[in-house]
Amino acid sequence: MEKVSIGLLGFGTVGTGVVRLLTKDRERLEERAGCKIHLEKVLVRNKNRARKVLIDNRKLTTDVYEILDNPEINVIIELIGGVDQAYRYILRALKNKKNVITANKDLMASYGEELLLEARANQCDLYYEASVAGGIPILRTLTDSLGADRIQKMIGIVNGTTNYILSKMSGDGLSYEKALASAQRLGFAEADPTSDVEGLDAARKMVILSHLAYSIPVKLDDVKIKGITDVTREDIVFAQKLGYTIKLVGISEVNNGDIDVRVEPTLLPDGHPLAAVENENNAIYVYSSALGETMYYGAGAGEGPTAVSIVSDLLAVLQNMTLGVTGNHIFLPKKELHARKDNLVDSQFFVRMHIKDEPGSFSKLTDLFREQNISLGKLYQEPIPGRDIAEVAIVTHVTNKVLFEKSFEILKQLDVVVNAKYFRVERG
Repeated sequence: MEKVSIGLLGFGTVGTGVVRLLTKDRERLEERAGCKIHLEKVLVRNKNRARKVLIDNRKLTTDVYEILDNPEINVIIELIGGVDQAYRYILRALKNKKNVITANKDLMASYGEELLLEARANQCDLYYEASVAGGIPILRTLTDSLGADRIQKMIGIVNGTTNYILSKMSGDGLSYEKALASAQRLGFAEADPTSDVEGLDAARKMVILSHLAYSIPVKLDDVKIKGITDVTREDIVFAQKLGYTIKLVGISEVNNGDIDVRVEPTLLPDGHPLAAVENENNAIYVYSSALGETMYYGAGAGEGPTAVSIVSDLLAVLQNMTLGVTGNHIFLPKKELHARKDNLVDSQFFVRMHIKDEPGSFSKLTDLFREQNISLGKLYQEPIPGRDIAEVAIVTHVTNKVLFEKSFEILKQLDVVVNAKYFRVERG
C-alpha cells in the first residue's frame, strides 16, 4: 500500500484529538504504518463552526454517504456516539468492505456480536479499544498479551464520573449532590448523569470485557446493576473506620463454567490497589491462572487518551491491510452463557444501621446473626449525640448471598432497628 484514506465520523472532543494526532505525528505514524495516511473526509454538523485544530475546510462534509459510499476511503473511524444511527453507519461501511474503528461502548455492548460477524463475513477489521477505559489498552491486553492465560476474574473501575464523585465524597467530605455538581462543572459528568451514576455505562463496559476474557456472549440484561445514588457521605465514613474504601466497580467472574457479572458500590480493603485509584482515572484488576494478579491503570476518558487508543487501532488495521489479513483477528464468543445462581455466590457484606440505644438492642442483633449462622468479622458502634439512637457498622465473614439477604430482611423487621442498608465487600 502506498496510501490509505480515512473517513472520520464526528469532529467533537475525541475527533479533534484524532485529527490532532494524525496531523502532529504524521511522519512517525506513517513510518510505523508503512504507508501514507490521508484523512479524506470528516463528517460534521456545521462546516462553518470554529475548530480547535486546523483542517482544510474542503475535507468537511455534512453528508455521511460522501464517506460511507466513497470507494477511495479504506477505513472509517466512528465517533458520533449513540446506538441506532451509529449501527446503521457501521453496518453500511462493513458491507462496503471498509475497515472500521469505533469508541462506541453502547453500540458494541448492544450489537457487537452482530457487527463482528458482519466484519468477518466481509473480511474487514472492526476494532474498538477506546470503547472501554479510554487510553488503557485493556482489550488488546486481554486478547493478545493474556491470550495464552486463563482469566478467572476481573474487577474494574471503568467509569470516571462515578469514581470522581466517590473520590470527592471520600477525600474532600462532599455530599453526593455537591460532588456530582463538581463533576458536571469540570465536564466529567453530563447534564443528565443517569447512565453513569446508575451504573449503566460501567455495565456496558463489563459486557465487552466479559466477551473478550471468557468467550461468553454476555448481554446487558445479564448484568446485575446498582448505581451510587444511594451512597452517602456517612456510608463512606463508617466504611473508612473499618478499613475500607467504597468504589463503584464492575466485577466479572467465572467459576466452574458459570459466570457472574455485576456493577455495584463495593467496599474494597484499603490495601487493595483499586482503593487508591482516584478521581476520573480508571483501572482494571485481572486475576488469571498463570500470571496471577495484574492491574492496568490510566486515564479513562478525554481527548488525548481516547485518541491514542483510536489511532493505535488504526495502526493495527493498516498493518493487517499490508499483510492481507483484515478480518482474521475477529474474536467472537464461542461458549454458552450459564449465569451463576445466587445460592452459589459467597461474599462478605457491610451492614450499616441505626438501632435504638437501649439495653438489649445489640444482643438482638448478635442473636440474629448467630441463629442464621453468619459470623461477624468487624464491628463498629457509637452513639449519636442528642438522640436515643446508636450507629452500628458491621462486616461479616464470607457467607452465602441468599442466606445473607434473607437474614437482612429479618434484621430490618427487628423492633430495635430504625433503618439499615448493606453493600458487598470485596476481599483483598
